[in-house]
Amino acid sequence: MTCDISGDSFGRCAAGRRRGDALVLSAGVASACLSLFAALAVGSGQPRSAPVFEALESRVAPTAPTAPADAKPTRPAPATDSPFTWTKLTTVPYRGKQDDIHFRDPSHGLYVNGAGKIYSTADGGATWTELISKPGTFWRCVALLDEKTALAGNIAPGYFPNVTDDTPLYRTEDAGKTWNPVPITGDPLKGLCAIEVVKVPFINAGNLDHKTLIVGGGRVGGPAVFIKSEDGGKSFVAKDLKDTAAMVLDVHFFDDKHGLIAAATDANVQESKALILRTDDGGATWTRAWEGSRPFELTWKISFPTRQVGYVTIQSYNPDKAASARFVAKTTDGGKTWSEVPLVDDHAVRQFGVAFLDENTGWVGAMPGGFETRDGGQTWTRVQMGNAVNKIRVMKDEAGEPVGYAIGVDVYKLTKAKK
Repeated sequence: MTCDISGDSFGRCAAGRRRGDALVLSAGVASACLSLFAALAVGSGQPRSAPVFEALESRVAPTAPTAPADAKPTRPAPATDSPFTWTKLTTVPYRGKQDDIHFRDPSHGLYVNGAGKIYSTADGGATWTELISKPGTFWRCVALLDEKTALAGNIAPGYFPNVTDDTPLYRTEDAGKTWNPVPITGDPLKGLCAIEVVKVPFINAGNLDHKTLIVGGGRVGGPAVFIKSEDGGKSFVAKDLKDTAAMVLDVHFFDDKHGLIAAATDANVQESKALILRTDDGGATWTRAWEGSRPFELTWKISFPTRQVGYVTIQSYNPDKAASARFVAKTTDGGKTWSEVPLVDDHAVRQFGVAFLDENTGWVGAMPGGFETRDGGQTWTRVQMGNAVNKIRVMKDEAGEPVGYAIGVDVYKLTKAKK
């Protein structure tokens, strides 16, 4: 399978795309949680034959204080004095929630969606080039390794309709001209929801160098499997986590030994509770670091602005409108213990992506709209950063100014007003 483009690196021949009206959902429709999420998750826009559950559960008492189930976060007001601005970029219109975007620097990036399409930019999102269109493949996650090498994960059949490609992971070494299956040994892997590239420092001939560790996992709906590569993503080894979790939704590693997983303990949404797993031996063994107390919930995405402080989004699928409190999980000790930070009291809200620029400044993508905090989650304000934002990537440019990208129904770019 090939996709021919000119140029010799990602986005080198980027061409502008037409502007169009994407599907935008009102706050009210979020209360019909099961049927709506099915529409958002499937890029084809066709109805599902079965309900979609992206849920988590756990069975061990929390290791850190948890806010009571009846706690009522305050409803945030719209942001009015934020120094940050989210601007909608011109991309190909898409009916549904697009899942991942990744940049190796503020200018060069890729984004993927469930219609089997991968797009590239070399100018900070001003223009995008289609690298591949592969109907039947549901691209769920993507990672850029360098100017020519990237990985893209597929959720595979058996969860979303019209997905026929059973290869979970592809790799390109020619800037997206061709994409080839990646060998995966070990336990069976159905599909992927997350990939992360980790730079591990080591001493090389008297100099400080870095090894590339790549981790990932999947999938929503199960089974729960963790994957790891120590050869730059040329091959992976998979480990089944069925004895610890039912789904893997996101993965984050600090180094070659210590990492976390946002996972699910039960594929039955009525039984599921939010769950975070932890490893201290490079993924050989996993323990439950934290679990929620409420049914119909799961964790989704992970963000660590520092080694000690981190945040994880918690989704709720509870149809009871009285269960309207929404929370974000937070740690201040590197993921050993967790507590819940109130986000909003609004049954219409479902969280997806999360990213923090530093310990205090961060964003949560949600349906509908998003949220911003500048005090470590003590208070939140609503912010227009797109609908159903599933992944947020933030970084700093050469001048030290923050730059970010968020993908959901549309793609948005973050900038900060200059003083």
